[in-house]
Amino acid sequence: MAKTKDMDAAAEKIEKEAELARDDLSRYSSRLNGLVAEFEQRIHSKVNEEYDKTTRWPDKLADRIAQFGGSWRFIVIFFAVLALWIVINSLALTKAVRFDGPPFILLNLVLSFLAGFQAPIIMMSQNRQAARDKRESMIDYAINYKAELEIDDMQGHLHRLEADFASFRSETKRDMEEIKALLRSTDAKGKAD
Repeated sequence: MAKTKDMDAAAEKIEKEAELARDDLSRYSSRLNGLVAEFEQRIHSKVNEEYDKTTRWPDKLADRIAQFGGSWRFIVIFFAVLALWIVINSLALTKAVRFDGPPFILLNLVLSFLAGFQAPIIMMSQNRQAARDKRESMIDYAINYKAELEIDDMQGHLHRLEADFASFRSETKRDMEEIKALLRSTDAKGKAD
């Protein structure tokens, strides 16, 4: 009877060790995810540094103009200038103050020039941003692919451990049954004597 308790205790110990192994594997998985995120951050920083080094000053200027042209600040300033232009030229008491009376031909010319210059600048900035995004997405794909391979490898190890544990457990159960049968037969022989 004491031997079966020892065998049960050994089986419980093995189950606890298997659970600890699963916990370790889970911790390794979360650690791997953290390492992938850190690696990805370092690569993005390096890409940003490379972008800053290789971008010429006209390109940086175009990016700043496009960034300003797509902001609320620009919209508010632009609206204020247009409103001021129209008010000055519509409500001026003397014709001497008016420099562009209705139908605001000079204003149309200024707006046409603004649109003519702003559109290509925005397109240049968008093209550079698209190239940068493409480069970053390729890096993200490579990192994710490598992480997926590592995770698949870890899952393979986990499945092998689970299979080994299941095999070991069935062998242990079979051995325990044999030991119990031997103990019963030994107890029966001892009682018969």
